[in-house]
Amino acid sequence: MSQSYFDTESKTHKSFELPGAKPQYNPDRPGQVEHIFLDLTLDIPLQSVSGTCTITLNPIRGIKQLVIDAVNLTIASVQVDQIPQPFDYDGEQLKIQLLNPVVVGKAIKIAIAYSVDNPQRGIYFIHPNQHYPNKPTQVWTQGEDEDSRYWFPCFDYPGQLATSEIRVRVPKPLIAISNGELIATEEDGDETIYHWRQQEVHPTYLMTLAVADFAEIRDEWQGKPVNYYVEKGREQDARRSMGKTPGMIEFLSETFGYPYPYPKYAQVCVEDFIFGGMENTSTTLLTDRCLLDERAAIDNQRTESLVVHELAHQWFGDLVVIKHWSHAWLKEGMASYTEVFWTEHEYGKDDAAYYLLNEARSYISEDSSRYRRPMVTHVYREAMELYDRHLYEKGACVYHMIRAELGEDLFWKAIQTFVKDNAHKTVETIDLLRAIEKATGRNLLFLFDQYVFRGGHPEYKVAYSWDGDSQLAKVTVTQTQAKDSNTGSDSELFDLKIPIAFGYTQLEDDSPVETSNETCLQTFTVRVHEREQSFYFPLGKKPNLISFDHGNNYLKTVSLEYPIAELKAQLKFDPDPISRIYAGKALAKKGGLEAVKALSDALKSESFWGVRLEVAKQLAKVKLDQAEAALIAGLSDQNLRVRRAVVQALGEVKTPESYNALKQLLEKGDASYYVEASAARSLGGMVSASLKDREDEVIQLLTKVLQERSGWNEVVRSGAIGGLSQIKSSPIALDVILEYTTPGIPQPLRLAAIRALGDISKGQTPNKIESILEQLEELSRETFYLTQVTIVGALGKMETPKAMDILRSLLENTPDGRIRRIAEEAIQKVQKNIGSDKALKQLRDELDKLKKDNQELKSRLENLEAKSN
Repeated sequence: MSQSYFDTESKTHKSFELPGAKPQYNPDRPGQVEHIFLDLTLDIPLQSVSGTCTITLNPIRGIKQLVIDAVNLTIASVQVDQIPQPFDYDGEQLKIQLLNPVVVGKAIKIAIAYSVDNPQRGIYFIHPNQHYPNKPTQVWTQGEDEDSRYWFPCFDYPGQLATSEIRVRVPKPLIAISNGELIATEEDGDETIYHWRQQEVHPTYLMTLAVADFAEIRDEWQGKPVNYYVEKGREQDARRSMGKTPGMIEFLSETFGYPYPYPKYAQVCVEDFIFGGMENTSTTLLTDRCLLDERAAIDNQRTESLVVHELAHQWFGDLVVIKHWSHAWLKEGMASYTEVFWTEHEYGKDDAAYYLLNEARSYISEDSSRYRRPMVTHVYREAMELYDRHLYEKGACVYHMIRAELGEDLFWKAIQTFVKDNAHKTVETIDLLRAIEKATGRNLLFLFDQYVFRGGHPEYKVAYSWDGDSQLAKVTVTQTQAKDSNTGSDSELFDLKIPIAFGYTQLEDDSPVETSNETCLQTFTVRVHEREQSFYFPLGKKPNLISFDHGNNYLKTVSLEYPIAELKAQLKFDPDPISRIYAGKALAKKGGLEAVKALSDALKSESFWGVRLEVAKQLAKVKLDQAEAALIAGLSDQNLRVRRAVVQALGEVKTPESYNALKQLLEKGDASYYVEASAARSLGGMVSASLKDREDEVIQLLTKVLQERSGWNEVVRSGAIGGLSQIKSSPIALDVILEYTTPGIPQPLRLAAIRALGDISKGQTPNKIESILEQLEELSRETFYLTQVTIVGALGKMETPKAMDILRSLLENTPDGRIRRIAEEAIQKVQKNIGSDKALKQLRDELDKLKKDNQELKSRLENLEAKSN
C-alpha cells in the first residue's frame, strides 16, 4: 500500500493513488521546439502512416543527445540538418546521438523518417467490415493526454509550444482537415495532397488530422470560416447541432476579453470517437453521436453544452496552455463552467443555477463512491487518470465560487487579465491566483487551499428554531464531514463566510430587507469554521423561511432540519431555485400528508421546471397514495425533462396504478426519446419487485420496442434493454439481452446490452451466469476502447470470482492505462460484492438459527404452560 503524498483522505474515502503511482514531472527541455512539420502518406486499407517528421529545435544549452517520445513506430532514419545521425530506439523513446555539438540559440532541424502500422492509439482507422458494411471510411487522431507519440515522434508534453504544419496525401474523394489554414491542395492522380499550417504556437497533444468523405457546411464569424464537417446526408443535423457556434464565438470573445485567436474554427464529427469531443487548436473533433435529429433536439442540451465546452477550450487550453497535466483543472474547469454561464446567457439564471447544482452532484458522487483527491496533484500513473469529475465538475464549481467571492465585474476582469497576460504561453494554478491579485487586489489562496490543493468539501447540517420571547432566530450549523470534536482535525473543517437569509412573504414598511418577487429577505453573513456553531439573530418578527448559503454559491452538501412550516414556505417562496430544491428534499424526509400536499402543489404550480423535476424525485420517496396521484398527474407536464423525472419516480412507486400509467405511455409513445426510454427502463424495475405477475407482459412489450423502435442513437431501444436488465431472475430477458451483444447490432445499442449483462447477472442461475461470463470473456478480446470500458463496467457489477479472472486477463493484455485503472477498480468492486454477498448469507443463516431457537423456546414455553395447567 503506497503512502499518499497528501493528507486529504479520511478513512471513509478510497485512495486516488493506485499502486505504482508516483510524482510526475515534465522532462528537462533540451531547447525550444519552434516548428513541427509532418509530411505524411496514409495507406487506409493497410491502416498505416508513413512519412517524415521534421522538428525545428532551438537549443538553450549544450546537448549531445536528444530523447524524443515515439511509441511503436518504425524508425527508418534520423537526420540533423541533413546529416544522418546514429540513434537507439526501444519502442517508446528515440535516443539520437548528435554527431556535432549544437550551438545555443542556433536552430537545428531534426528529420525523422518513420512509419506506423495498425496503431492502437493516437491515430484511428475506421472502415466498413463484415458486421458493419455501412460504416464510413475515416481516419482521425486523438492526442490528449500523451497519445500523439503513437502517430508521430515528438516531445510529447504540454510544456513545449510550437507552430505546426501537416502535409498529407489521401485517396480521392476523401478530404483532410487539420489545424490552422489550408495553404495548398495538389491533385496527383487518384490522390489529393492537403497542406495545412498552424501559425500560432500550441502543444503536440492539440495537433490533429481528420480524413473522410465529409460534407462541408460553411458558416462564418467576422469573416473567419466556421465550418462543420459531417457524414454526407447529415447536413441538417449539423446545422441543428452546431448552428449556434458563431454566436458562441462572439459571446466568448467578449466574455474572455480576447477575440477568437485562430484563422478558422472547424468542428468535425467522426465515427467511433472515444470521447465526447477534443479541442484541437482551431479544429475540434466531436463524436457523431452528438448530431441531433429533429426529435432529439426538443429536449437535448447535451450537444449545445458539448459544443460550447470545446469552443471555450480554444481560449482555456489552446491559447492559454497548461504547463503540466496536474493543472488541467484550469482548462477543464473553465470549459465546464462555460457550459454554466452559456446556459445563463441563453436560458436564464435559474437554468444556470440548476446546471451548476448538477455539476456539483456529479463531483460529489465521485467523491463519496470512488475516491477523494486534491484537484491539483502530480502523483499518478498516467495523466489521463486526472480526467475525472474532480477536474471537470468540481473545477466548474471552483470557478463559480471565485466569481461569487469577487463579484461579477471583478471576476471577469480577473479572467480577462489571466487570458491576456498568458496568451500563447503555459500556465500553472499559481498564475490564476496572480492574475486575480493583479486585477482585483484580492488574495484567494484561502479558497484554493481548501478546495483546490486538498480534497473534499463541507457537509453542513443546519437546524433552526425561533425564540418568540426574545425575538431571536437560532441557527445551528454542523460540519458533519468532521466526525466529532475529538477526532475531527482542522484539515477536515472548512472556514467560510456564509450568508444566511431570513425571508418574509409580506413586506413591512420599515424592514431592512431586499425584495425579490413576493419574498423579502434580510441577510447576515457569518463565519462558519468550527465543527458545530450556533448563531443568534435579533429579528423584528418571526421569519417565514430561512435560506442557508443564500445564493448557493459554495460547493457543499446541506441537510436542513427546519420545522415543516418553514420548509413549506421555503419551497414556495424562496427566490433561489436551489434553496427550494433543498426544502423539497427536507420535506420528503419528514414525510406525512402535509409534506406530500406541499410537494404535490409544487409539482403542479412551481414555475421553474428544475424544481418540479426535483419535487417529482422526492414524491417517489414518500410512500403514500397521495404522492402517487400527484405523480400520475405530473405525466402531463409540458416540460419533457420533468415528464422524464415523473416517469422515473412512478417506476419507484411500483403499484398497479403507476404500472398501468407507464405501460400506456410506452405503448402510446412520447415526443421525447428520453421519456420513452425511461418508461421502458422503469417498467422492467417494477415487475422485478411487487408486480411479478406482469413480468411476461413487460418482457413481451419491451421485446416489441426492441423490434420496432430503432432511432436516434438507439436511446429508446437502449431503454428497453435497461428495462429487461432489471428483470433479474428471468432467463428469457437474459436471452434477449445476449442476442443484442453480438457484432452487427448498432453500436450504442450493443454497448447498452453489454452493460446490462452486469445488472441482470445478480438474479440468474449458475448456468446462466456462466453464459454471461463466457460472452463477456469472448467480447473482452475486442480492442475498441468503448467496448472494453463497457465490458469492465459489466464485470464490476457481478458477484463471482470468475469475473475477476476476466478482469485480470484484461489488465494483463491491454496496452491502455485508462482500461487498466478502471479494471483494477472493478476488481475491488467484485471483491466487495462477493464479501457483501457472503455477509448477507451469514446474516440469513444467523436469522434462521434465531428463528429456530425462538421456535424451540416457544415450544418449551407452551409445554411448561400445559404442564402447569
